[in-house]
Amino acid sequence: MVGSTEVDIGPHWSPPREIEYLYLELETSLPTPLIRLPPGPNQFPVPECPDLTQYISPFRWPKWRKSMMTWISCAVTALGGYSAGQVSPASTELTAVWGISGVVYNLSITNFCIGFALAPMVLAPFSELNGRRPIFVVSGVVFTASIVACGGTHTFAGLLVARFFQGVGASTFSTMVGGVISDIYHAQDRNTPMALFSGASLFGTSLAPLLSSVIVYHTTWRWIYYSHAIVSGVFVVIIFFFFKETRDSVILSRKAHALNNYYEALETAGHVGVIMTDDNLGGKQCAKRIRWKVKSDEQRESLGQMISISCYRPFHILFTEPVVFFFSLWMAFSWAVLYLQFGSVPLVFSTNHGFTVEQTGAVFTAMCVGVIIASIISIYQERVISRFVKLPETPEKRLYFACIQAALMPIGLFWFGWSSSPSVPWIVPAIAVGCASMGILSIYLAVFNYLADTYHQFASSAIAAQSCCRNLLGGIFPLVTGALFTNLGYPAASSLLGGIGAALTLVPWVLAFYGPTIRAKSKLASELAH
Repeated sequence: MVGSTEVDIGPHWSPPREIEYLYLELETSLPTPLIRLPPGPNQFPVPECPDLTQYISPFRWPKWRKSMMTWISCAVTALGGYSAGQVSPASTELTAVWGISGVVYNLSITNFCIGFALAPMVLAPFSELNGRRPIFVVSGVVFTASIVACGGTHTFAGLLVARFFQGVGASTFSTMVGGVISDIYHAQDRNTPMALFSGASLFGTSLAPLLSSVIVYHTTWRWIYYSHAIVSGVFVVIIFFFFKETRDSVILSRKAHALNNYYEALETAGHVGVIMTDDNLGGKQCAKRIRWKVKSDEQRESLGQMISISCYRPFHILFTEPVVFFFSLWMAFSWAVLYLQFGSVPLVFSTNHGFTVEQTGAVFTAMCVGVIIASIISIYQERVISRFVKLPETPEKRLYFACIQAALMPIGLFWFGWSSSPSVPWIVPAIAVGCASMGILSIYLAVFNYLADTYHQFASSAIAAQSCCRNLLGGIFPLVTGALFTNLGYPAASSLLGGIGAALTLVPWVLAFYGPTIRAKSKLASELAH
């Protein structure tokens, strides 16, 4: 057994009578079972002890397992993000077939975002009770089934229903992956996997209109979903066989259950008790009859209470914590800009440059390239700068780079709007799209890391608040994109958005300078130095 050794004992050990319940931690040293060899009267052979290597802390996993979990998580995050933008290239064909307007058709994006925003409020408590893995497996099945339903539907109403459940399934692959990374990496090691996670989310979202436009142009819109379903189904199988549980409280509960079952089996075989050191006896060894319990199990609320807290606490934090409110506003607007590009890019490039559906989709290559570049920069910038400047170990460290890089989003919006005329080569506004995407990634990464470092045990609620805001606003913007750009004109519409984005870039600057003071006044935020 891990942490202990079964030993042969003499006749002077007397079996204890009463059971003593002790709290178990993942790092608790396990006592030695009281086993008599050979078995004495009324004793049977020793039962096989459980393999406890599967219950070690995820922080102590080997590097290869952490890397495997990270890459699986990032891959399914990209698949979830892919769902957001895959509907746009088929809009021209399906609006004609179903006799609906473009605005009505974009409700399929809005419905997806609603499911994506609201589902984690209910799913998060289930992950606390049952662990991450079961939620990933079930969500993967729902996600894949709903994609097949999207491809097989013959009505717009059917598409809306399927898209909602697609959003529900995809939400796990985005919101809970951050929790998985937090489960297996300490804060100081979290920058690279978080950058990969953020990059995967935006890369998948950017890749969707690129590939979907090629599929629509050469085959049929149904294969947008069928091809996605095939890849998603493969990853559900990968999750089932290779995705390990990462939530420490669930692992600890399973370890306690396995140990208690083993002790029960030992007692049934006549081997009663374990050898422990008793401080009350001057550190002498004695035989005790014990069972393990887990503190988190005793402190856990009922499922109904947990769902209630999960729905209430994020919005309470949103409206009582200025940091969460302004970060959520900043993140929500940048995410809305990302979703707005699903409509603005086809509108500008088809109108002013005469692009086909396939050519318009190719413009989104700029988004993919921008996300890749920004991800690489995010991974290495902290390491490079730390060689020359010692960064303070505070949450504000996460914001110093974002203060500069976040400006790329409004710069890209201004650039896109004022270079969108037919007289300007198409490559110029395409590069602007990539520039804005780099800014959005830096905002996404900074917000997630800062909230996680600042709010600790309340971080999941703070992150849930911004996630809900960004997905709801992201679902609204595609409904107004056409009217906004048509009525105001392309330069003015992009300038309006760029101006709002520029004003919101003040958020990280304020926190970079006054973050410690603001956090000190918060009842929930905590200083890492304490």
